[in-house]
Amino acid sequence: MDGALPTEHKEDGSLWRRKREEEEDQIGSKLLKTESSGLESCLDQPVELRSVHEVIKYGASSLPAKHYDPDTTEPISSGLQSLEELLSWKRSEANPFNVATVPLADREPSLASTPRRTLVSHDMMGGYLDDRFLQGAESDAPYVFYHWQYIDVFNYFSHNMVTIPPAVWTNAAHRHGVIVLGTFITEWTDGGKMCEVFLKEEESYRAVADRLVQIAHCYGFDGWLVNIENPLSETAVKNTPLFLRYLTDQMHERVPGSMVLWYDSVLENGQLKWQNELNPSNRVFFSACDGIFTNYNWTEQSLERMKVYSAAQGRLADIFVGVDVFARGEVVGGKLETNKALELIRKHDFSTAIFAPGWVYETIPDKTDFRKEQDKFWSLLSDFLYVHRPSSPLPFISSFCQGAGTSLYWKGQREVDRSWFNLDAQELQPLYYRKTLEGEGWLRTQGCPEDAWSGGSSLLIEGLIPSMLTKVCARIFSLQVPLSSRVFVSLIYKPSPGVTVSLVLKTTDATLCTHSGVQDIPTSSVEPAALTEDHPLVRQFSQSCGQWNPDGWTVRCSQLELQDCALRDVCVNVQRDGGDQDTPFKCRVGEIMILDAESLSVPPLPVQSVCVYDVVWLRGADKLHLNATLRWRYPAQLVRHFLVYWRRLRGPDPRIPSGRLALIGRAYSPLFRVTELAVPEPPGLLELVVEPVSREGFRVPESHWGRRSLSYTEERTEQIIRD
Repeated sequence: MDGALPTEHKEDGSLWRRKREEEEDQIGSKLLKTESSGLESCLDQPVELRSVHEVIKYGASSLPAKHYDPDTTEPISSGLQSLEELLSWKRSEANPFNVATVPLADREPSLASTPRRTLVSHDMMGGYLDDRFLQGAESDAPYVFYHWQYIDVFNYFSHNMVTIPPAVWTNAAHRHGVIVLGTFITEWTDGGKMCEVFLKEEESYRAVADRLVQIAHCYGFDGWLVNIENPLSETAVKNTPLFLRYLTDQMHERVPGSMVLWYDSVLENGQLKWQNELNPSNRVFFSACDGIFTNYNWTEQSLERMKVYSAAQGRLADIFVGVDVFARGEVVGGKLETNKALELIRKHDFSTAIFAPGWVYETIPDKTDFRKEQDKFWSLLSDFLYVHRPSSPLPFISSFCQGAGTSLYWKGQREVDRSWFNLDAQELQPLYYRKTLEGEGWLRTQGCPEDAWSGGSSLLIEGLIPSMLTKVCARIFSLQVPLSSRVFVSLIYKPSPGVTVSLVLKTTDATLCTHSGVQDIPTSSVEPAALTEDHPLVRQFSQSCGQWNPDGWTVRCSQLELQDCALRDVCVNVQRDGGDQDTPFKCRVGEIMILDAESLSVPPLPVQSVCVYDVVWLRGADKLHLNATLRWRYPAQLVRHFLVYWRRLRGPDPRIPSGRLALIGRAYSPLFRVTELAVPEPPGLLELVVEPVSREGFRVPESHWGRRSLSYTEERTEQIIRD
């Protein structure tokens, strides 16, 4: 992306548009029918008949290579390479694993009311790296983004013609209230040829726009960055604003809150010439969509011109001034001086588009230093960014997992002892910062992968309590969450010796939180008193959690009774136990939960209708490997994750008893691909089991787990194993 985004269109009821809409409806119906047809046998059969039989056949997988790794059948994300591939895209052939499952969370201020927005364009090493593996990957030091509270828009960028964001990114962004844009790009000579084809007339550019809308709607992301970086003919450039306006209107209709941006590259006369600002030469494109992403070689004079330009009036927030973190060309700032660019941009009241912040990762020799360097980079920008407050209703839960780790933890114990990366596992992220206190005192918050309660990391709060203070208070979340009248609070932490740790909640009158954009409103601090182990709520909580062994972790449970309050800040107090000397400390916070106390008594739901399909058998290292897709029914918003197990029920030798359940992996939606599972030689009978784990970490009784048995025989014998 060098240093590329909308005008009028005809409102008519032409036959081709009606035909296209009817076609799309038919495609949608076909998708539902196609999905159901492969599942009906297990969705609708009586429970006692729900057993699948497979006759083993070997050979190349029939699964589409663009959606599944050809060697392992792992589900992967990919883009579209050509105009032909885009126009032939069908919902019925979409990748089910790349459909985002996390709805866009509420936050304050909302995107619409944010006066100076921040976009991050994730252009890193061509894209579709470890993040293309939609169920996660083994990775020792992956790139992870976790400063979501500072940004409004996330753009996944690559040089595919159509870049479809991997669902793991969309899920992580949506969990934090950040919208996600894919990229539609044309470049060089081939790009010019494609533009001449699809921009030649109304029917052709609407056909492209319709497909882009369908793709975003199907995969659950929120819009497009349109980046045309090749010259356009007179006809093509005349139709470009019409294409943008139609795409923008259709996106708004199908995906409320969506956004279409234009990148500053082509002029209204079709010439490829980056302007580094909004001006009369590119105004026509800006007027046709939701905003412009300028090229990077601007000066303060560029900003001054835009500030008074007539087309910008009332739309300063829609002008995203580009900043190339790699600092290529004649630019302001970049690298560790990116803050200099942001300072000027904010001085003139514009939004900003931070391009390729993966520079931090790409340029450090030792990738294990990434978190430290990432925190340093964003701390330099923090004075010119704005903290957004999550405002979704209770429960409020975070174990601070960043979506990666050197081990996978559950309740303080290692569940998997290897490096992993899966942004679907990323939980609501806290504020990461360092600040100076009185005297020699200081305070810092950062992710800690060395130890965790759940997932791959905990929150490490460390610092020095200076001699003139008895305690320090670390603000770790800024929120705008309405509270119920009776609130249950759980804090899990590991303190260093010599300090006492407690939670402080800052609340405000709930009615004040309806005034968007108000930052300085009166708050009250509440330090919840710990409940004893024999308190009914604590007993109920402990029983719901099942067996656990904190192993050095402290679990502190509290109850609050409130009236018409909203939670504004979550803080951790660290107090020196005695004396008046400088006191260094460390405290790992494993998890914070703030729940409606009534939710502790809500009974769990059972997993329903476990289905097995898309079975592929492979031979490797003298072992038989099962690959199959599992799907089931369960409200995804009620779970933190699902645990998927298998066990052998019966093999060729009936004298061998059934095996014990063995963990295959975690799923973060009611869909999971079993890959390379070594199973006994045929004939055999095995069981696949799905256990839901609630958002609160409560495990569901085994009677509520989902189960599905699978029998299999060699093709030559076709012997059917029955229960």
